[in-house]
Order: sequence, then structure tokens, then C-alpha cells
Amino acid sequence: MSMGLAERVRSAVAALLHATGESQTALAAALGVSQAQVSRRQSGSAAWSLADCDAVAAHYGVDVLDLLAGPTRAVEALPAARRRLAGGPTTTARPAAVPDGGTR
Repeated sequence: MSMGLAERVRSAVAALLHATGESQTALAAALGVSQAQVSRRQSGSAAWSLADCDAVAAHYGVDVLDLLAGPTRAVEALPAARRRLAGGPTTTARPAAVPDGGTR
């Protein structure tokens, strides 16, 4: 079953937030809305308008069509300079497993 447009946009925004390490609060500030408004749009209780999609795409430096195409395409289009650094403060890595069942 394929995703509808609204779900693709929500998924793409979530993927961009994750890929950049940005919070909903930071995205809201960039868009000139409240964090609660971003949260409602992300939960599906409110819709991302076309103007919102255009603003989100511009904020992340991606084409709006890449945003509308869904999370994979949106993140692939994300400029390298916008990606968070591996191991940065928002990364939550698990310890690696070692052969004896412990962790490193």
C-alpha cells in the first residue's frame, strides 16, 4: 500500500528533521510558527499547506518536489552542509556487541 501525499510530506519532514538533527522548535522558528503548530502538522491533526511545503523545502535547501516525493528523496536531496555530523549531539548510538555477549 502506498503512502498518500499528506503522509509522504509528514514522513519527509520527519526524515529531514532527523537527518539534520534539528528540533521541531528550530523548524518552527525558521517557518515563523509555533512548535505546537509543527507538532500538529506532524501528527496529522493539521495539514501542511502548499505554502508550508514550499517554506520547509526552502529551509532545508531541497526542491519542493523532492519534499513531496517522500522521505527518501527529500533526504537524498538534502545538501551535505545541512546534514548533521556523525556522532553529533543528537545521535543516540547503542554500544557495539562483542562476541562474549558484553558490550565494548
